[in-house]
Amino acid sequence: MKSELLDTDFNFLEKLMVGIGEVAEITGIPIRQIRYWEEKGIIESLSQEGKNRRYNYYNIKTILLIKEMLDEGYTLDAAAKKVKARLEMIENTLQKIRKK
Repeated sequence: MKSELLDTDFNFLEKLMVGIGEVAEITGIPIRQIRYWEEKGIIESLSQEGKNRRYNYYNIKTILLIKEMLDEGYTLDAAAKKVKARLEMIENTLQKIRKK
C-alpha cells in the first residue's frame, strides 16, 4: 500500500509544470534571477514558447536548494555544483527504489 502511495507522488511530481511567475512565488527568487540562472545553465526550463517558460518539480527543488546554500554563504557556482551532485545522488537512489 505504501509503495502505491509513493508511485502516486512520483507520478504527480513528474507531471507538475508551472510558469516562471509561480516559481518566483514558490521559491522567493525574483524572475530576473531565475532567468539569469537559466542563462548560466544552472536550471533549464522545459519550454520557451515565446516568453512562456515552464518549470517542473526538479527545477523548483534545485532553486530552493541553491537558495538555501546561498543563504549559508556559498557562491552561486559552488552552490549549483554541490546541488547538482546532491540531486544526482538522490535520483540514483530513487531509480534503485523504483527497480525493487
